[in-house]
Amino acid sequence: MDKTFGALKPHLDRIMALKAAMTLFEWDNETLAPPKAARLTSNVIGALSGEYFQAVDDEKVRELVKACQEDPGLSEAEKAQVRELSREQEKLACIPRDEYQAFARLTAESARIWQEAKEQDDFAQFAPTLEKVIDYQERFAAYRAKDGQKRYDVMLDDYEPGFTMELLDQFFAVIKQEVVPLLKAVVDSKVQIRDDFLAGDFSDAQQEKIGRFLAEYVGFDFSRGVMATSAHPFTTNLHNRDVRITTHYNDNLDSSLFSVIHETGHAVYELGIRDDLTQTLVGEGASMGMHEAQSRFFENIIGRNKSFWVPIYEKVQAAFPQTLTHIRLDQFVDAVNKVEPGLIRTEADELTYSLHVLIRYELEKELIEGQLKVSELAKAWADKYEAYLGIRPQSDREGVLQDIHWSQGSFGYFPSYALGSAFGAQLYAHMKKEMDVEGLLEEGRIDKIRAYLREHIHQYGKLKDSRKLLKDTTGEDFDPQYYVRYLREKFEELYHL
Repeated sequence: MDKTFGALKPHLDRIMALKAAMTLFEWDNETLAPPKAARLTSNVIGALSGEYFQAVDDEKVRELVKACQEDPGLSEAEKAQVRELSREQEKLACIPRDEYQAFARLTAESARIWQEAKEQDDFAQFAPTLEKVIDYQERFAAYRAKDGQKRYDVMLDDYEPGFTMELLDQFFAVIKQEVVPLLKAVVDSKVQIRDDFLAGDFSDAQQEKIGRFLAEYVGFDFSRGVMATSAHPFTTNLHNRDVRITTHYNDNLDSSLFSVIHETGHAVYELGIRDDLTQTLVGEGASMGMHEAQSRFFENIIGRNKSFWVPIYEKVQAAFPQTLTHIRLDQFVDAVNKVEPGLIRTEADELTYSLHVLIRYELEKELIEGQLKVSELAKAWADKYEAYLGIRPQSDREGVLQDIHWSQGSFGYFPSYALGSAFGAQLYAHMKKEMDVEGLLEEGRIDKIRAYLREHIHQYGKLKDSRKLLKDTTGEDFDPQYYVRYLREKFEELYHL
């Protein structure tokens, strides 16, 4: 270890310890904590966030960061940690500590308020809290914005560095231009796909058993992770020896199956980060877009591929004999790929999914740039669903209250879902040139696919950004046409267009 970096290391360890403590409380808050714990737990998270703020924004730490930046002897991993700490210092330096703590307390409690409002189907119950969250985020972005930089661009940079509104507008213009007419052609086609057998009275125990099997089959290591339930499925990690996923259970079989596969994709990424990077500031995914690339790659490109189910479908049939006993594999695969415009993003088919994201992107921009009031949000949401998907939510629960993200202050996150789908399609196109993906899946050799992703993507953590990872892996910069081509080939074949 470089001597200069060695002096900074204890401070980095303290910063990571505080992050881990906050992560554990947030995990508990969403999974096992009793409903009435939120307000007092938020005080604990607020106090820890203040300690984290001080640990990062310490004058001695700033001096050590500067010394490390001037030291040519640092390793690649050490330089990357210094770079990330410097970015975090720059981010926090312009935010008053008391406001930072207050925001941490607010978001710790607001997730519970959102959940209660969703259960009671009452956006008005959540709206005042959302206004507070947005007010803090707008202030923080204004503090951090460079000359001429828009507030929403500041927020986007936290999740996908380098992807501004200008670039995302171009990306989503391609989505609208290509996906909307393809969706219309699919809806107008005469092909009827049966999927009634995916609905039923499935017990939580049944779904949990097959969920654990699928998680392990895809690559989740239960000796280094756990699976729980939450209102909104998510993945979090402390390091590559402690990665945690959640799912949910309902009367739609495909919902729980693909929720587990999706979150396992996230987990496989975190489990694959190199040991010398884990539990450091670069020991996590390169960006939210690249993270979503992994989860949506496993959920859709792999998980909805017929070849994936060839070795395991009989086991799934045996787990749900009441509905699947007489359903052939090709019927099952067609059903889980069926296109049907719906209201819920997390239940959306692969073709319409990015339109759900587009709606949220447009609403976020309008909220943050002052073009839309929170009081107008529910109606604006419904209007966009009617315009893009031809359906209109009749309740807040299936409309504006369906996602947890805004309650957590995660403005700028949603575009990463669509970018992730596009990143994944580009990786898949290149991967098929190097290996027989379908053949490996039919043989149950998904480990070979994981190994490829670990070699080219997972191991690097945040050493490289998403565009660098794409360029190094595929030889090309990000190109959304791979995603368009993937969707066209898949759904034109399925619907005989």
